Amino acid sequence: MKLSRTRIAIVLAVLVVSSSGCGVINRIRAKNQLNEAARSYREAHFEEAEQHARNALELDPSNKTAPLFIARIVHREYQPGVSSPANVDKAKRAIEEYKKILQNDPKNEEAYKAIASLLGALKQDQQQREWITKRATDSNADKDRRAEAYVVLASKDWHCSNEITDLPTNKITTVNPVNNKATLSYKKPKEEKDFQTAKMCVAHGLEEIEKAISFDANSETAWSYKTNLLIEQSKLAEMDGKMDAKAQIDKDAEVARKRTDELNKANEKKREEEAKKKATPSPG
Repeated sequence: MKLSRTRIAIVLAVLVVSSSGCGVINRIRAKNQLNEAARSYREAHFEEAEQHARNALELDPSNKTAPLFIARIVHREYQPGVSSPANVDKAKRAIEEYKKILQNDPKNEEAYKAIASLLGALKQDQQQREWITKRATDSNADKDRRAEAYVVLASKDWHCSNEITDLPTNKITTVNPVNNKATLSYKKPKEEKDFQTAKMCVAHGLEEIEKAISFDANSETAWSYKTNLLIEQSKLAEMDGKMDAKAQIDKDAEVARKRTDELNKANEKKREEEAKKKATPSPG
């Protein structure tokens, strides 16, 4: 017996309502599972919390909170500094979970920064640099985010040089017997390769910090690292006996330092004004 058009329409309507109702029920169940995940997490039952979060994602694949819960839970299980295979695996699993989040939400800062942090904790320095460089060179990323990434890269290059120039064997302290004032000078490392490494790091770092400033000219952190990198460059010029070059670098460093101080004062004033606004009661 053939169904009339009216009866077919009724059947389809019932199916749509049933499907919609099922979706609503699953979303409610997913929310309950996330609540259970949060409870288990607070009680430090991490495996149980992860399972609840995965149940939530299975019930509601479109849920945006569940993937973040899963990544956070796995990340929380990782213990920094513990090199056991099981613990390292936790970090790697957390990285993969955060990457899943970025596939659907490329601008998720928590996921991006968590991956950078975990790569650092695992001492995967090259992979971490590649990860941060990807953000720095991403033309689709916001300018302030690119500037921040370049600052992080420059900070690593500053650290690379400072580790060499700050060694006690590469510093000479001279005390003036008249005023008892100490003067610090620098000498070249015994190993030429160490000196060349420091030079390369400073040169690379200065290139990166200039890019950071080009994206955010008012970044106090960027100008601060430019100052520090120029100080490193000055030490290296002194080590190499290039005192004229050192004198010019010192002038450049002073300019960068003054700009840092200006931005610091401006930012401090801004913070004070914002604090006053928050403290002032709004008119009733």
